[in-house]
Amino acid sequence: MVRMDRRRGDARLGAPVSVLDAHTNDPAAAHRLLVSELREHALVIGRVRLTSGAEAEYYVDAKRAILRPPGFAALGVLLAAQLAEWGATAVGGMTMGADPVACAALAGGARAKAFFVRKEAKAHGLQRRVEGPPLHRSDRCVVVEDVVTTGGSTLAAIAALKDEGREICGVVSVLDRLAGGGAAIEAAAGAPYRALTTIDDVYPDRPDRDGDRA
Repeated sequence: MVRMDRRRGDARLGAPVSVLDAHTNDPAAAHRLLVSELREHALVIGRVRLTSGAEAEYYVDAKRAILRPPGFAALGVLLAAQLAEWGATAVGGMTMGADPVACAALAGGARAKAFFVRKEAKAHGLQRRVEGPPLHRSDRCVVVEDVVTTGGSTLAAIAALKDEGREICGVVSVLDRLAGGGAAIEAAAGAPYRALTTIDDVYPDRPDRDGDRA
């Protein structure tokens, strides 16, 4: 956890990847490591405006954790296992929240190709909205996102894939803020949604937790 006005850019990157070998075949250990990394590096305490427009007393910048070797490795383990369970052949989502998540899945050994969804199709070149290796109708796509609040970015990625006739077999977020986005995502995708962690894991004493339970 960091205070918004005290965070500096010179923090150590953490353990070298070789230290993570014990986690590579143990999803439970990978989950504990991911939660620890998110709590240490991604949780920012201070008033912020979220993508949804709402204001909050804390913010989770998951990229601060998953773009460090320990967080990236732990995320890769969990994603590769989930993609294998769903029989996925492609993984990606809305740039840029999904970009490091999709790459972690491949680094973790997922037998899938990665893709990124642009907010709008390019007006030049191949004029594609979904970038990466070509997706085929036979592909089983998993949509990923770093942090879900209302799910707006994830819903947009789902819509873009469906517009192209792609099959979505599941949706995964690194962290869900438990603000209702999960239900909307699952309904739009017509497929299961799984959050690898929730805000309850990372910030159990947050000031709005009682409101969630009301």
